[in-house]
Amino acid sequence: MKVLLIKDVYKLGRAGDIKKVANGYGRNYLIPQGFAIPATENSAKVAEAIAKKATERRAALNEELKSVAEVLGSLELYFPVKAGETGKLYGSVSAQNIVDRIKEEKGIEVDRHQLVTEPIRNIGDYMVPVSLTLDLIPEIRVVVHREGEVFKPAEVEEVAETEEETEPTAEN
Repeated sequence: MKVLLIKDVYKLGRAGDIKKVANGYGRNYLIPQGFAIPATENSAKVAEAIAKKATERRAALNEELKSVAEVLGSLELYFPVKAGETGKLYGSVSAQNIVDRIKEEKGIEVDRHQLVTEPIRNIGDYMVPVSLTLDLIPEIRVVVHREGEVFKPAEVEEVAETEEETEPTAEN
């Protein structure tokens, strides 16, 4: 089935594009949600007009969200969690947990569907992309560590290791 996209659709295309999609995807999701209309022979003329308007809207939206993207791009979130000895969490850190923490710390409303991540189930340092628009995708640093432990960033650990190595050689 060929459809004419009315709005930008993540991982499919931009408004004004004519795309070939599975019948069920077009009929059951894209068209009812208002993301697309069935493509016809006259669609080429309509597609140009839709693409022009969408480009203008996208530029305005990108300009509007640029400051939000800068704030999110520099954001670091720390999650103290209970975990086993292998580093596997008792539970997970979900997209909703991350969204709640963003709202709590910065007051920025982000939909959990804008986060491009699976639930985090292991201790570690993760970069989580936030899809604000098709062009603006800042990454948030999410650090998951054990409760009660003081988290040491990787850079600090590397510096500490090199200092320990140089001290014994200076004494000898």
